[in-house]
Amino acid sequence: MTTTLKPLVSQWYRHLDKGQQFFVTAIDDEEGTVEIQHFDGDVEEMDFDDWHELSLEAIEPPEDWTGPVDDVERDDLGYTETDMAPEDWTEPLEEKVISTEEAEEEEEERKEN
Repeated sequence: MTTTLKPLVSQWYRHLDKGQQFFVTAIDDEEGTVEIQHFDGDVEEMDFDDWHELSLEAIEPPEDWTGPVDDVERDDLGYTETDMAPEDWTEPLEEKVISTEEAEEEEEERKEN
């Protein structure tokens, strides 16, 4: 299956056959190439013909989209609630209680990654 999706800079995509996630970092219309960066950080360049041969879908950015990106500043992540008040330091810690099923799911996720 070929794609009719046009590459868009900063758009995330997923290979339908491989499941790999990547985003487009650059498009060079003069050279007819698309530069992509995989979630693991690998950078690849392909021509438009190769792009259109891929089976792709556009996706939302992964929850932790910082994986392949170098030099991300905390301010770039959009977090707004990072300050703590003095009373936050005096509150007792809350113990996290998880079920056996949740613990098994977390262990499975760790093994997969």
